[in-house]
Amino acid sequence: MRDLYEVLGVERSASSGELKKAYYKLAKQYHPDHNPNDKAAEDKFKEASTAYQVLSDEEQRARYDRFGFEGLRGGAGQGGGSGFSNVEDIFSAFGDLFGDFFGGRGGGGRRQARGADLRVDLTLAFAEAVWGVTKDVKVTRELACGTCTGTGAAPGSKPEVCETCKGKGQVVHAQGFFMVQTTCPQCRGAGKRIKDPCPDCRGRGTKPETSTLSVTVPAGVDDGQTLRLAGKGEAIPNGQTGHLYVVLHVQGDERFKREGADVLTEVPVSFVKATLGGDQEIYTLDDNCTGTATIKLDPGTQPGEVFVRRGQGIPRVGETGRGDHVVQFVVEIPTKLTARQEELMRELAKEMDEPVREKRGLFGRKKS
Repeated sequence: MRDLYEVLGVERSASSGELKKAYYKLAKQYHPDHNPNDKAAEDKFKEASTAYQVLSDEEQRARYDRFGFEGLRGGAGQGGGSGFSNVEDIFSAFGDLFGDFFGGRGGGGRRQARGADLRVDLTLAFAEAVWGVTKDVKVTRELACGTCTGTGAAPGSKPEVCETCKGKGQVVHAQGFFMVQTTCPQCRGAGKRIKDPCPDCRGRGTKPETSTLSVTVPAGVDDGQTLRLAGKGEAIPNGQTGHLYVVLHVQGDERFKREGADVLTEVPVSFVKATLGGDQEIYTLDDNCTGTATIKLDPGTQPGEVFVRRGQGIPRVGETGRGDHVVQFVVEIPTKLTARQEELMRELAKEMDEPVREKRGLFGRKKS
């Protein structure tokens, strides 16, 4: 990627006003409405927008100045500094700015309205969050009416330009010494009027529909994270479709405790094995979290000691590599011993010159 200051054509000491002015110039030059079907111009537009998004944020700019693109990993731009995925994301992020620049997206008209965003909740098993999954969700939303194709007018007719606002959706009237602009009372901001409404949607242009959408969940997501399905929200006549936000709820797994991309597994081992060492079988995240592996337990392993399996943790979302799998040993002390086991333990205590509690008889008296 090119240096962000180079993209905008400014010095590294540029003020916020200079950044905005430089971005305005590039955005105007490469705006999609001014360069229809021009992939190169669209790429320039995305590049400039990504640069401005980072440098106009004081915290992200400071990280970039100090660490470069590595400082943006996981925090800047869309997906940690990787840039905008499409033009509509840019208009959503800088809607007010484009209104200031161009009077709307198109560079002179009213800003295009957008349908409502929707939210659904999706529950995932621990393994599904670790390795990713594709799931179906049902959502009821307003979609364009199939009978009138979203116009709101009956088949064979079409909406007419509102005579009151002349299609602008806004009217201007005097209020004392001031001129005030308000939503047109006749068309309610639509700029058009429907004299012969569609019988199916009654002139609304949309109808509620319940549909099943496929959601691809990437590997490594965590509880509480949100996925955005662009353009899968509600539709409105003559406007953009809203987005669908999928909030993830990840179920726990008693074998694994998660912290970011790392996982901790507590493994109980006997005090004998901890003392003498040996092979120990553990659970792993492999095979959809059903795998096992054998590790070597060193002689003299202490309670709480850890063994780290590098790169065997959870995949990092949007990045390469995995976190670590930390195995912590929990040394178990037996609460009951057989007579033979107790005899051996007392022999060991004697051998190590370790004073221990003396064995007592049935009535609590010390045995002779």
